[in-house]
Amino acid sequence: MTRSKAASAVDLGDARRNLGIKLKLARQTKGFTLKELAERGDCSESLLSKIENGKVMPSLPLVHRLVHALETNISWLFEEQGPQDNVVFRKGERPFISLEKSNGRTSGVMLERIIPYKEGHLLQCNIHHLEVGGRSGGSITHEGEEVGYVIAGQVALDLNDQTYALEAGDGFCFRSNIPHSYRNIGSEPASILWVCTPPTF
Repeated sequence: MTRSKAASAVDLGDARRNLGIKLKLARQTKGFTLKELAERGDCSESLLSKIENGKVMPSLPLVHRLVHALETNISWLFEEQGPQDNVVFRKGERPFISLEKSNGRTSGVMLERIIPYKEGHLLQCNIHHLEVGGRSGGSITHEGEEVGYVIAGQVALDLNDQTYALEAGDGFCFRSNIPHSYRNIGSEPASILWVCTPPTF
């Protein structure tokens, strides 16, 4: 990751605020109280309040549970404003999203968006950058299909009860309804080019 820590902090703050605003709007549109959505999302009311107020970024599994309860999609939460017809996304200009654990500490995973989150895309593509010890969190399931290619480092891909150890140059493909998660098992940072359809995050 080539971006400065200051720039990343600003971007993360903006991402937290934007996600919180959209999540609150979706909750109010559905007529849910904080308590009701927290129960449906299997999280504390306090944590949900912090997310809506832009103080923390929810973990990936929690985001999936919340959007399922709200009957929306993750792409909408992270949809960006800007030109709809961009074809090229230059190095150093692509946005990043840092995933966090429920207690606000970093999960050691940062997503670099290759395809911006906009309506109309059939594919979703990110580079998942994992710090040493970084992990996606609990297993998630959703509709679709996923394919990935390990650019650097060593990672473990957990599918159901099966674990696959992968290194740079290895690829994978699986149906998204299989419970899945991943983690860095090496002594250096790792990066995975990850594509899925339809867009879910």
